[in-house]
Amino acid sequence: MTCERKWDGTTMEARATRERGPTGERRLSLLYLAPSLLVFAIFVFYPLGRTFYLSTMGTDIIGRANKFVGLDNFTAMFGDPGFFKALGTTALFVLFTVVPAIAGALVVVLLLESRISGQRMFRTVFALPFAFSVATASVIFALIYNPAVGMANGVLSYLGVDRIGWLTEPDLALISISITTVWMTLGYNVLVLSAGVGAIPTEVVEAARLDGATGWRLHSRITIPMLSPQLFFLIVISTIHALQSFGQIHILTKGGPDGATSTLVYWIYEKAFSYGSSDFGTASAAAIVLLVIVLVCTGIQFGVLERKVHYR
Repeated sequence: MTCERKWDGTTMEARATRERGPTGERRLSLLYLAPSLLVFAIFVFYPLGRTFYLSTMGTDIIGRANKFVGLDNFTAMFGDPGFFKALGTTALFVLFTVVPAIAGALVVVLLLESRISGQRMFRTVFALPFAFSVATASVIFALIYNPAVGMANGVLSYLGVDRIGWLTEPDLALISISITTVWMTLGYNVLVLSAGVGAIPTEVVEAARLDGATGWRLHSRITIPMLSPQLFFLIVISTIHALQSFGQIHILTKGGPDGATSTLVYWIYEKAFSYGSSDFGTASAAAIVLLVIVLVCTGIQFGVLERKVHYR
């Protein structure tokens, strides 16, 4: 009888504890999460909700929401030829920046791992652009691309080639900004891939060398497959950053010439703020489209590329 009573008492106490709600540990964990949740609520959740709200509202001359318009902002956006031009420019910009930056960083890292002298110095030199802010790097390249005294045209003049309007010719402006972006992101990519190479087990590399794998065969069979997690991470992150790039475009070309460098982010900025515009409804609708594009690209990358990632 005593054992039964003790068992019943324990059962009742445990049941009462479950019914009382969160335990002390849960309350403590929520307390630790509160600052992060507050920051996310202010800087992520509220702006996101506000964007969805403004995308369905009309605005007055100073940008205040004054009436519900439903999907009219989306209709106006899709009816604007500039929107589709900005989409095409964005796709080209992603292609011109993501692929060269990752491929270039991979080549640099493989060369640095080829037991050449001065590896530490070269690694520092290639990683140095990561220390520059977007504004600083953009100002540097604005000087390089200067049509009168810039280094780029100086080199062309030395080679006997006519000067080029790097930022004023529509066919070259986007490529020039892409080169700037590749230079800015190359250092970070080199650091990530160098860390990945350093994490490859030495016994695996030595075993491959004993089997006769050297040079490109060693890199293609061992190094690159073992770097697939870092490459996958860089592809996802670089794509998102390229889709959201703004600073270098605003500083170097302001979307010109003739909209040749106006990506979707810059088109949103022009609709909402540039030239005294306050069309927050259409800009918010375009921001939602950009969010969908980012989610779709990320989902495709996880669905297709992650299957080929070799996790050690």
